[in-house]
Amino acid sequence: MSNQAQGLQQVLNPSPTRVIGVSSGKGGVGKTNVSINLAVGLAAQGRSVVLFDADLGLANVDVALGLKPRYDIRHVISGERSLEEILVEGPRGIRIVPASSGVSSMAELSRQQQAGLIKAFSELSFPVDALIVDTSAGIEPAVLTFASACQDVIVVVCDEPSSITDAYALIKVLSKECGVGGFQILANMVDDDAQGRQLYDKLSRVSDRFLDVHLGYLGAIPRDDYLRKAVQQQHAVTLAYPRSKSARAFTRLAGTVDSRLGVGPCHGGLGFFVERLVHCSYAVAEA
Repeated sequence: MSNQAQGLQQVLNPSPTRVIGVSSGKGGVGKTNVSINLAVGLAAQGRSVVLFDADLGLANVDVALGLKPRYDIRHVISGERSLEEILVEGPRGIRIVPASSGVSSMAELSRQQQAGLIKAFSELSFPVDALIVDTSAGIEPAVLTFASACQDVIVVVCDEPSSITDAYALIKVLSKECGVGGFQILANMVDDDAQGRQLYDKLSRVSDRFLDVHLGYLGAIPRDDYLRKAVQQQHAVTLAYPRSKSARAFTRLAGTVDSRLGVGPCHGGLGFFVERLVHCSYAVAEA
C-alpha cells in the first residue's frame, strides 16, 4: 500500500493514540529528560512513539539529544512541509516533532492553518501508539493548552519548596480553568522512593483539601551521577547507562505507562489530538 493510501486509511479510520503530556510547575526539574527516557522506554517495549517538543520558545528535545533538525512544526503550519518530512529519528527509533520558536499559541493560527495542521497529523502513514508531549514549564497559556489537550498529564516535581508550590499552582489552574480532573505525579531527583512518596503526599494532601482532582503516584526517579553524565553526552540514560539507578527507574516508569496504554478513554489518532488542541487554545484564551 502506498504512503498516500495508508495516510487516507488513517484519516478514515485512525488508530487510537494515547497522548501523554509531561509538564512541571517550574523549570529545572528534569522534565525533558523524563519525556525523552519515557519515549525511549516505551519504544523498547515495542511501541510506536512520537515525541512532540511543545516548548515553543525553546527547542529542548533536539538539544538534549544532540540533533539538528532542518525543519520544525512551523514549516508544517505554513504548508511548506508535511509532518513526516519534519520528523527527526531519535534513539530506539522514536520520532521527534521539533519545536518552533515562531509560534507561541495555537489560537494565533488562522482557521486554514489549524485545519492544515489537523490534516497533517492525520495523514501520517504509520500508526502511533503513544504521543509524548513535552510542554514548557509553568502556567503560561501555551502550557495550559497543550496539557489540557492530552489524555494523561504527568506532573514532574522535585524536592524543592518552589517545585512543590509551582506544581500545585499548575494543577490548580488546569483543574479550575481547563477542567482537567486527574494528574499523575512523578518525583524526580530524589534520594529514594520514600522521599518520592513524601513529595506526592504533600501535593495530595493540599489538593484533596482545596481541589476536586485525583492525583496518582507514578513513581520516583533517583538522583544519579550517571544521568548527569548522559545529559552532558546528549544521550538518553536508559541507553547510555542502562544499569544505572535512574535508567532502571525510567524502565519501570515506561513499563507502568505501557501497561496503561489502551486503558480508559483513548479516542482516534493524532488528528483528534490537534482538534482538541485547537479547541483548548480558545478555551484557555477565554479563561
